[in-house]
Order: sequence, then C-alpha cells, then structure tokens
Amino acid sequence: MSRRRAPLAVLSTIIVTAATLTASTTAQAATTTFTPTADTYVDSAAAGTNYGTSGQLGIDNSSTKRSFLKFSVSGISGAVSNAKLRIHTDDVSDAQSPNGGTFRSMSNVSWTETAVTWNNQPAVDGATLGSLGAVVRNAWYEVDVTSYVTGNGTFSIGVTSSNSDGADYDSRESGATTAPQLVITSGTTEPPGDPVWVGAGDIADSGSGDSATAALLDNIQGTVWTTGDNVYPDGTAGQFTSYYEPTWGRHKARTRPTPGNHDYHTSGATGYYNYFGSLAGPSGQGYYSYDLGNWHIVALNSNISMSAGSAQEQWLRQDLAASTKPCTAAYWHHPLFTSGANHAPSAATKPLFQALYDANADLVLFGHNHQYERFAPQNPNGGLDNARGIRTFVAGMGGAGAYGFGTIKPNSEARNTGTRGVLKLTLHSNSFDWQFVPEAGKTYTDSGTTNCH
Repeated sequence: MSRRRAPLAVLSTIIVTAATLTASTTAQAATTTFTPTADTYVDSAAAGTNYGTSGQLGIDNSSTKRSFLKFSVSGISGAVSNAKLRIHTDDVSDAQSPNGGTFRSMSNVSWTETAVTWNNQPAVDGATLGSLGAVVRNAWYEVDVTSYVTGNGTFSIGVTSSNSDGADYDSRESGATTAPQLVITSGTTEPPGDPVWVGAGDIADSGSGDSATAALLDNIQGTVWTTGDNVYPDGTAGQFTSYYEPTWGRHKARTRPTPGNHDYHTSGATGYYNYFGSLAGPSGQGYYSYDLGNWHIVALNSNISMSAGSAQEQWLRQDLAASTKPCTAAYWHHPLFTSGANHAPSAATKPLFQALYDANADLVLFGHNHQYERFAPQNPNGGLDNARGIRTFVAGMGGAGAYGFGTIKPNSEARNTGTRGVLKLTLHSNSFDWQFVPEAGKTYTDSGTTNCH
C-alpha cells in the first residue's frame, strides 16, 4: 500500500552501553535511564582471572579488589542537568555494614568486560566523583556523576575502597531489577507552566486518521506517549516508514512509546524496536521509566510476561520503590478496564496494576480498543476507590478505525467512539488535568482534574 505523503566500597569497572530512553521535547527536560552493557571486577588473589560474567562486583581494599563500569550514552538532547550512578548492594556481602567505596572517572573507555584481569586492568586515574560510607545489604545507593557525564559519549567509572571490608554490588548479570543504572536528566529549559504529557494509541495505517491526530500534536508542546499498536497491520519496518514516519514520526524525538500486539506481529517486534531505537527502552524489553516535573512515569509492555514474580513485575516494584516523586503514572497497551466490544479486559495485566496500586500510583493509560473511555478511580479488582484508587483511561483513538462499545463496565464515567484525537494531560505538582482534544471538524471533548494521593 502506498502512502499519500511522504554506593561502592570496591574499585569496580562496569561497562554499560545502554540504549538511551531519552525522548526529550524541544521544550522540556526528561530523565533517561541507561543500563550496563558490561561490568566486571578484578582480584589480586587471582591476578589472571576474568570475572566479566559474574553477577557480583566486589571491592575489598584497593590493593585487593576493584570494580569498573562503562556506559555508552547516546540520544541525549540538550544540556545534562543531572547524572546519577545508581548501584545495588547484593545480599551476600561478608560484612553487615561494608564500606561503599570511592568512585572516580577513568580515561580508558576501550576496555572490554571479558578481557580485564588484575594483571591488565585499566587505570583509575580521573577525578573523584563521590564516595559512600557504610552500606547495608540489598539496597540502592546513588552517586552524583554530573561533573563527568556531561552529554553523549562513553564513560568509565572505577570503584575502590580503602577498607578490608568493601561492599559487594550486583552486576548487570544479576538481572534487570538490580543491574547498575546511569540516570540522566537533560533537555532545554522548560516552558512556563507544568509539564504536558500527550498521546494516544492504535495510530498509523493506510488511512488518514493518523494525519488528523498528528496535526493536533503539531500544536501541543510536551512529551508524547503512545499506548501501543503504533502501526498497522503488522509492525513491519516498511509500515513504520510508510505510515508512522510521515505523521507521528515527525514527533519521534519527543515520543516515549510502548508496544502493542500489532507491533509484535513482526517477530520480536523488531520493526518497532529498530524504528524507535533507544527511545523504546533498554535491550528490547519494552519497559522503562522516566520523570517529568513532580511525576514518575512508567512505560510497560503488556505483550510479555506480567505475572507476579516475572522480571517485568519485579522490576516495576523496585522502580516504584526507588522513586521519590509524589505522583506516579503508567501506561501500556492491553486494558485492565474497558467497555469495548472488540477486546475484553485483560486480566493478565492485573499484577502490574496491583504493583502500581500498592505504590499509591495515580494514573494509568491503556489502548487496544479503538475508542476513548474514562474510568473513576478503582482498585485492582475494579471496585470504586476514591481514597487510593487509580484513575484510568482507554486512549485508543490515535488514528485506526473506530470500535464500538459493549456492556458498559462499572465506574465508566465518559465514553466516545468515532472521534479520533489525543489525550492531553497537564502534570501539576500534586494533581493532573485531562483534556480530550478531538480531530479537526469534531466536537467531542472531555476534561477534568484529579489530585495525586
């Protein structure tokens, strides 16, 4: 089909070549998390041994053990206002309160995880970035590395300790929930007012609906989100090029997407991940988080395992626990709550919603059904809960053909089908405003305000 238009006590070296999650707008700062591509430590007791595949990074006395980290940062737009190294202590440290160590920059950024030993280790020769005192097991610690990580590039950090009892940290091999992180906040000066967060799902096909909604985005500043099914029918590279790119693609640099089932019609959603690249999250997993103003925002993947105890659910709980923001939002494709006739509520998503509810989250967005629907605050079982409940929206009106409604579910407060549009959310310090913005020529709208918990 043709388109009508074109905290450490050991000296550690950790290598991280992470996909950038940045989708900064030209007007707003955004926070991006990078995960390691490699990490290792060295031990003088086994001077010729490489520990690149170890799940642990150890530091005991700077003349005994050291650790190294390397991050490859790309896709950052605007000045870096803050960069933090986050590292997680493991649960098998020898000491109850080991020393967290000293963190220093390194000039050598060419070392490889599988080749470093005590005998050939790179020098820890740069400026001191920070240090940690006594640390406890199984906890996250942060070191401010803003003086070193100033933009795109490759960065190595070494960790040493002068104490005989140095900390043991989890390496990238320990899994997504405990791997080291480099969290970068960047972007140009924010415009007056609070951050705007705008988007929809079920977007681009051979028709003209996505042109109509992309035109709305042309006149709305802010960070753009998608609730999946970014391109139809099969999420191929060619469909992204022909259908998505000429419309919503012009807002790609400020977009934070999530994948839908049609994106996964191409095996492994490779069309989606290749098109969005680092904007789609690290390592093709499809879930990641970022901050906007006083809000912590989590993008999740409802096309992979979401069960309690799954990698994604465990990561979500740890990510929420680490956030210091007073308000929280999340979004994914398959709706837990919907009155749509085409797709029933997805019970498989409930563990994600439960984790968000347990963390007192405020807002969740869905797609999948090609319509708009707003629900009152609910608990994970769909019960009205004005005290702790999460307000949800089905926002599947991004461009694809409209779906009808079936039996209207409890607590459904507003509904519309046949009007394409975008959902504009203004994120205040302790509340949010919503506004359904309709395509040109249509009159349906919906708006209101909800306080954070």
